[in-house]
Order: sequence, then C-alpha cells, then structure tokens
Amino acid sequence: MKKLVINAFFVMQVLFVFAQTGTGISGKVVDSKTQKPLQGVVASIQNTNLTQITDGIGKFIIPDVPIGKQLLQIRTQGYKDQLLQIEIISEKMLDLGVVVLEEDITQEQQLSLITITENDLGDDNSGSENTAGLLQASRDAFQQVAAFNWGQSRFRIRGLDNEYGTTMINGISMNKIYDGRPQFGNWGGLNDATRNQEFSMGSAPSDYTFGGILGTQEINTRASIYRPGTRVSFSGTNTNYSWRAMGTHAAGMNKDGWAYTVSGSRRWAREGYFEGSDYGANSLFASVEKKFNEKHSLNFTSIYAQNTRGKSSPNSKEVNDIKGVKYNSYWGWQNGKKRNSRDKDVEEPFLMLSHYWKITDKTNLNTNVAYQSGSIGNTRLDIQSANNPDPTYYRNLPSYYLNYHSTAGDWLPKYGEAETAFQNFSNNSQINWNEIYTANQNTKLGNSAIVLYEDRNDDKQITANSLLNSTLSDNISLNAGVTFRKLKSHNFQNLLDLLGGPYFLDVDNFNTSISDDATQSDLNNPNRQIKEGGTYGYNYNLMATVVDAFTQFKFRYNKFDFYLAQSFSKSIYQREGLYKNGLYAGNSFGKGSKTTFENFGFKGGLTYKITGRQFLDFNGVYMTKAPSLRNTFANARLNNNITPNIESENIFSADASYILRMPKLKARLTGYMSKVQNSTDISFFYAENISDSEGDEDSFISEIVTGLNKKNIGAELGIEYQITSTIEITGAASYGQYTIDNNPNLKINDDALATTSNTYPITDFGQTFLKGTRQAGTPQQAYSLGIEYRDPKFWWIGANVNYLADTYLDISNILRTNNFSIDKTTGLSYTGANEESVRKVLKQEKLDPFTLVNLTGGKSWKIKSNTFGVFVTMNNVFDIEYKTGGFEQSRKATFPDLQQDLVSGVRAFGPKYFYGYGRTYFVNLYFNF
Repeated sequence: MKKLVINAFFVMQVLFVFAQTGTGISGKVVDSKTQKPLQGVVASIQNTNLTQITDGIGKFIIPDVPIGKQLLQIRTQGYKDQLLQIEIISEKMLDLGVVVLEEDITQEQQLSLITITENDLGDDNSGSENTAGLLQASRDAFQQVAAFNWGQSRFRIRGLDNEYGTTMINGISMNKIYDGRPQFGNWGGLNDATRNQEFSMGSAPSDYTFGGILGTQEINTRASIYRPGTRVSFSGTNTNYSWRAMGTHAAGMNKDGWAYTVSGSRRWAREGYFEGSDYGANSLFASVEKKFNEKHSLNFTSIYAQNTRGKSSPNSKEVNDIKGVKYNSYWGWQNGKKRNSRDKDVEEPFLMLSHYWKITDKTNLNTNVAYQSGSIGNTRLDIQSANNPDPTYYRNLPSYYLNYHSTAGDWLPKYGEAETAFQNFSNNSQINWNEIYTANQNTKLGNSAIVLYEDRNDDKQITANSLLNSTLSDNISLNAGVTFRKLKSHNFQNLLDLLGGPYFLDVDNFNTSISDDATQSDLNNPNRQIKEGGTYGYNYNLMATVVDAFTQFKFRYNKFDFYLAQSFSKSIYQREGLYKNGLYAGNSFGKGSKTTFENFGFKGGLTYKITGRQFLDFNGVYMTKAPSLRNTFANARLNNNITPNIESENIFSADASYILRMPKLKARLTGYMSKVQNSTDISFFYAENISDSEGDEDSFISEIVTGLNKKNIGAELGIEYQITSTIEITGAASYGQYTIDNNPNLKINDDALATTSNTYPITDFGQTFLKGTRQAGTPQQAYSLGIEYRDPKFWWIGANVNYLADTYLDISNILRTNNFSIDKTTGLSYTGANEESVRKVLKQEKLDPFTLVNLTGGKSWKIKSNTFGVFVTMNNVFDIEYKTGGFEQSRKATFPDLQQDLVSGVRAFGPKYFYGYGRTYFVNLYFNF
C-alpha cells in the first residue's frame, strides 16, 4: 500500500489502457491515509471545458475526451492537486484505477495566516494593509509564498492595496462601501468553514464579478459542497492571540435533500506579542441547504464573528530606543490588570439566502439576498482642559527639552529637564489610570476632564444579486451578473466610561467657553452633560446606493483562449447630519446633496498554448472606479461638504506571463504594470503654522489630496520542483517600483476658519511635490527559497529563507508644498531653505532590508478510519528585529519648525514606526472523524 501511495502521488505519468468501447477517462479518488473515497473532487482535462465531479464512492467518468496527449487535473479543497499526463487512444476507455490525494498542509497554514491579516483591520495611520488575506485560496507557488512567508512583513502583491481586489462570499462582495476594503474580521476564526475558495490573480477573469486589478477571492459556503465529517482543533501561538479552539461538522446531503454545516471557534489572550494587546474573539457559522429537485436548491448561511483586541502604538525612534520595540503606550495598570485605552471591537453578523437554479444542463442562475448589520468601534481617550495622559506626549519626552527654543528662535537646550524627563518616562511609561480617576473627581466644574469613548459606526446593509453562467456552445461561455447594495451607516462618538467623574461636557475640546455657539457640538441641544452610553461630539448618517452589472464572454479553442468583459456601476452617496454643529451651523444638520458617480470597465485577455504544458498569458483592463464613501466627504464628522474636485479613479493594468505546468515542475514568470489616476486621499492631524486664524499656531486640520496618480511596474516569479518523490523546492521573487507619478493638489480644511459666511474653510496649498517618491507600506523587493521533505509515513518538515527590501516610509504631503519653504508673510524662502537643504531634510526614508527564516513541520496518524495530526510553524527563527512601515509626522510643517526639531539630533516629532513580530510559533492539533 505504501508503494501505491508513493507512486500515485509523486509519479506523474499514469497510463492504463483497457479495450472498451468509447473514448474517455475513468477513475476513483481516495484519501491517501484513510483510503476513503472522496466525493465532490473535480476532475478536468486542462485547456478544455471537460469537467466531472466524483460521486459518493469517489468515481468519475469523463466521456468524449480528445484523442492524443492530455493533462488531467484532480483537485479538491484540503488536498494537493494531482496533475497526470495521459494519452487518449481512439475508441479506448482509459481507466486510471485508484488516484490517491495527499493532504495539503497549506490548509493548516491558513490557521496561522489569520494572525497576520487581523492586524490590518484599518488602524489609524498604519498604511500597512496587506493582501495576505486574499491569498488563502491560491495554489500558485508565488501566491503561497506571498501569503505565508512575506505576509508577516506586510507585503502587498504588485504594491496594491486590498481595495483593488474583491473578496466575495457566495458571489456577494464583502468589500466595504465606506473604504473599499474587506473586513477580514467579519469571518475571522472560521477557517474550516471558509476553505472552499476560488481565486483569480490580477485582472484575470472570474465567474462571479468583473473584479479589480489585484484579484478576486470567492468563498463558497453552500452546505452540500462540504466534505462530510467532523473536525476539532486546538491551537497555541504567541502572536496576537494565545489560544484557539475550533470545531466544525458537515453532515453532507441526505436522502431527503437536506445538508448542513456548522462551525465555531474561540480565540483569546491576556496579552499578545506586543505589550498590553489583549484579545478576545468568538465566531459561529451555520449553513443549511435544501435540495428540492435536480433544478432548485435553497441555501441559508449565517456568520457571526465578534472580535475585540487591544491595539499597539507606533513609536518614534526616541521612544523605541528608551523602551524597546515591544513597547505600547496605549495601556496602563488598573486594579492589577493591564487596561488598553485603544481597543478595536468588531461585531457585524451576516445572513444570506441563496437560490441555485439549474435552468438547463448548460445554464445556471444563482440569486442571493444578504443582510449585514452590527458595529465597529475604536476606543480612545478624550481630553478636555486637562494634561494629556499619553506617556509619549511630546512634552513628556527628553527631546522636547533638548530641542527647546526661545520665542526669539534661539536654541536653549534644557539638559537638566531632559534628564528628568528621561528618568520619568523610563520609570513611568504607561497610562496612569488612577491619576485620571483622581483628576476627574477634582475638576473646577465637577465634570470629567478625561473620558474613554469610541468612534463608532453602526452599519445596516442589504445586498441582492443574480449571477448567470451559461455554456453557449462548445467553445463559448457567458458569465453575467447584477448587484444592488444599499447602506445606512450611523457614525457617532459613544461615551464608554466617565473614569470616575459624573458627566462630560459636549463642547469643542479646544475652546471650552460654553457660552460661545461655535464650541457646541449640537446647537439644537447646547451645553449637554453626557453620561456613559451617551452620544456626543459628532453624529451623522452616511447613505449609499450602489448598482453594478457585468458581462463576460470566454472563448476556448485548441491553441487560443481569450475573454472579453464589460462592467457598469452607479454609486449614489449622501450625508445626513443629526447634529447642528456650532462651527458649521448652516451645513451640518439634515441631509446634504446627493453625489453620483457612474463608472465603467473593459477588460480582456488571451492565452496562447505553445504546447499542452507551456502557455503565454496576457491580461489588460481599463476601468473607472468610484471614490470611497470615506473620501467623498471632506469632513463628514462635522458637515455635509463634498470633497472639492473629487473624481472617479481611472485605472489601467496589464500583465504578461509565461506559464509552465509539468508533472514535476511548475513555474510562472509575470511582468506587470498598473496605473491608478485621480485618486483622493484625506487625512487628519495636528500641524503648526498652517492656520490663517489669528493667534492660532496649532490647528487640527483635514488634509485633502486630489488628482493623485500612482504607477506600479514590476515582475514576479514562482517556481516549484519535485526533486524526488519526497523532496520539493520552491522559489519566489518579486521586484517592483511603486511610485507616485505626479504632483497632485493639496487643500486644507481648517475648522478654526469656519464662520457663518465661510461654511467651507478651504485653503489651497497648490501642488504637493510627490512625483518620483515611493509608495509606502510594502517591500518592493522580496525573494524566497524553500525546501520541504514529505515522508511516506505522513510526516513532513520544511524551511524557507526570505529576503525583503525597499520598504519606504509614508511621507507627509504638507511638508512637500511651498508652505514648507516659503514664508507666507513675505513671499520669500525661509532663511536657509534652498533647494539642497530642502531636499536633504525631506529625503524619503528607506527602511533597512531584513532576512527571515521560517520553519514548518507536522505529522498525521491514521486511527481506524479517522486521522489525528499536529502542525507546527516557527517564523523569524533568529528573532530578527525589523520595521514593517511607518509614517512621517506633519506637525512641524515649515522649514524653520522642522529645523528646530532636528537641532539636537533627537526629534520630538520624528517618524513613527511599525515593527514586525520577532520569533513566533504556531502549534495546531487536529482530529478528523
């Protein structure tokens, strides 16, 4: 039996010819360990439309296969693909006998992958969204390396943010209308339930949507496609959670036409890898299907995934040098426990009803209706007429005193005070919760001066779509779909904890003179005293209606395959203010005007079959894309104003690939280029000497960058080679140049300038000189080499080494306008601000390259007809310290101010950095029965 397993799995030339009538292929597919037949396995002849699925005893028959040499692919979720070279002889039935499939260990790697993607749930200023979560369905060597090995460095495939990919569940997009990105936490912890996936790379065709330029991930939760059985697992790790327990049961389709699958998990940690980063998550999944007859089935899917986690702070070099890279300024001790002031809480249940209609043998229609509601909250401290409790507040650090300047501009370092600050910060570097409680009980007005609140959005979204799939002829197939989405998003500040005080004043934090109307959050209810659970500060609804449709024709011939696709969408956005803000009394309350964007797309591709094993593949797309709901409003928290000069993005992308598929060698080499034009980017921060208001040198502003163009070019290589029946090597490489391709426009919205007559206080700063700078947040070079040994006794071990380089800091846009170097009072350059000096201080920082070594291993056992296994990974074996990204601070927005911050060599407002994990492990024990 051992010999059969080895030969069936690793020897890729299989030929059994029996003298039978007809021309075709038959075989039986079984599990390598249990020898159980595998139902629902897809058997297909490469480069044809010939596909069959194994029945209840694991058998398949593919009739009418073309005569000659062919490649037969056997694939199913949870197992490694089999690629068999066969030869079809006229009027002969080829019987393959038993085909054995081996467990795919990348399925186990998905369990550890979620610890990466959940760190990218949209933290402020992170600039670090990766695409690892989009790659869990992939089987391409490059994509697997990008997800499992490079994902820990926040690698982004082709330098693209995940808003340019599409993640779907049962054909319904899970990308948020608000920012265009999928919220992976909505199904986090449900790895077993979301294993049935299809993935298309780049702009390659998908049967479910027109898609973007990054790729499409389709997760199928139809109950009848899950392999019957029960799986229980328990995991331990030292990343963002410590423990994980999960159980999944799939019943399969019974004789009455019912099938169901249920899954649940719990993940938790008192503290993750970084200090004070608590974690708790509960996830539940259920899918039930009723098959009425051969034409109609109805499936109901429900997903509940609740997640709360403590964030970790990005820190400056000064802070990291004093406290180390694991330091987190967001927490402090309270009653003997670590309490984090910045938690992210996600709880958005998802319900879907799907109807599957087999209209004819060649035409299928899938109709879905989904409803999602729930909330996302990000907590933080709110301060009113009190000292900032943040231990890394600039006045608490030595650099403030080392860079001290008199009002005349003379450098007067205070070394004694700097030493005191160093000692204080070294010994008292966390939030002092007890001190906050004491301060709140002793304020002059009797109110809380510091409270804990959350920026909260409660979404309600309904989605309906229909997807048509039809084989029009032997060579032509059609995919078409239409989708309707309607969103109402309630956004508000929710007061969570008064921290010992009786109430909190609902007035502007920067001007607490409550007799002044401009300080009121809501003129309809002035001078409110807010209790816990109360809404204050800002309160508004965002409404969106989005309709999109696509058609796609695929043509398949002996030497050429090609496709053509078209799309159209219409997006309507509107804001409804629930508060009449004192600064924007005339344009904050009630519904604002509707903004409409109409967009279209065209794409096509061609595959030329050099031989049955070698291919040339080309894809190209031109499309327009509506701006996100987030970027459509200049300052949605306070008013109804639409972002000036906002337009739909123009997107162009093309790639060309050489693909080699042989039984022992698989490789893909791709060159690509993409352009994204007319992007909009809005950010919020404090800055000095920007506001034109008298006596106000320190302003909280919204920065609006429009007309931003990005260009991404590069190449990627993935290769895997089966050296022997037990040893496989893999290699991957990515080289890119991701740049800003123009000098976009920058405007500032300064609330301090708002008046009754000036309801849109915009200052145009002209161009921000970004052309040629690098896009931030991802390595632009990445290389990997791995080796894996798989023993016939079902244990394996693997190692890979990864080199990552060319990661750049996210630069400040306002520092690269004329405002930085030209004195607005004189119109002349600041003293010393010549071209050479300005270029020197504004040179974009490139982070150091680093090398990571990862190990994997595992063992599985057969216990009667059941299996038990263990899977282990150790990432960053040598505990390398490395930065994954960071951003420049924009507070010192003029040349003189920045020079003052640089004078001592220790910056108070230097860049803040994100660090990757050091040495981490992940151990998973599982039992299948």
